[in-house]
Amino acid sequence: MVRIRVLVVDDHRIFAESLAAALAAEPDVDVSAAGSGPAALRCLERAVAEGRRFDVVLVDADLGGPAGAVPAQRESGSGPPAPTSDGIALVAGVRLAHPGVRAVVLAERDDPRRAALALQAGASGWVAKDCSLSRLLAVIRGVLREETHLPPALLTGVLRELTAARKHRTDSERLVESLTPREHEVLRCMVAGLGRKDVAARLFLSPHTVRTHMQNVLGKLGVHSTLAAVALARRAGVRPAELAGDVVERSGQLA
Repeated sequence: MVRIRVLVVDDHRIFAESLAAALAAEPDVDVSAAGSGPAALRCLERAVAEGRRFDVVLVDADLGGPAGAVPAQRESGSGPPAPTSDGIALVAGVRLAHPGVRAVVLAERDDPRRAALALQAGASGWVAKDCSLSRLLAVIRGVLREETHLPPALLTGVLRELTAARKHRTDSERLVESLTPREHEVLRCMVAGLGRKDVAARLFLSPHTVRTHMQNVLGKLGVHSTLAAVALARRAGVRPAELAGDVVERSGQLA
């Protein structure tokens, strides 16, 4: 019998232990539980080291608190690893570090926007916490067959959210493409969180020149702040400048 290894991640201990016990009663399911994002990642890493990888993680959507935000860079798979305090952000972290593990989000309420974010983060399913055990087992087995599971009532809303997200991404990509190569490099530095002086030192430019480039970037992107420019850049999939081991060539770098 092929056994399915499941990791339940929920900071409500009674719920996690009850769900784990119910799943463990199945003859082909092995279950472990973790109470936080960092604990879940440690559990996954330990399983890999011991040669007994998990197949599915069941993640509380509100892990660590209600309605946490998914960092925008996870949309494109770029940028630093996402924080793991929020359930959907944990999904992104798991999919990045353990791409073979399927993730299913357990939610107390239907929310098309957050369900769409979960799918964008790499989840294979969104299931109500109060669903039947048979339904949950069907989802677990289904995602292992590469299926995606959503409640029928959420389908229209999720498709609408995904379509809107794609439009925003396409519009953002078009704006970023209007930048010159130098402005694009400045934008990558902004995405990496560098200030004007750090950008100047990195690109061997004067702070005044960098200020001009930043103003041009904001103007071409149609935004009024660095924060808004970074958010738009992340939607467009702009990768942050690497802060270590990234050698900037002096030749051809004149403003």
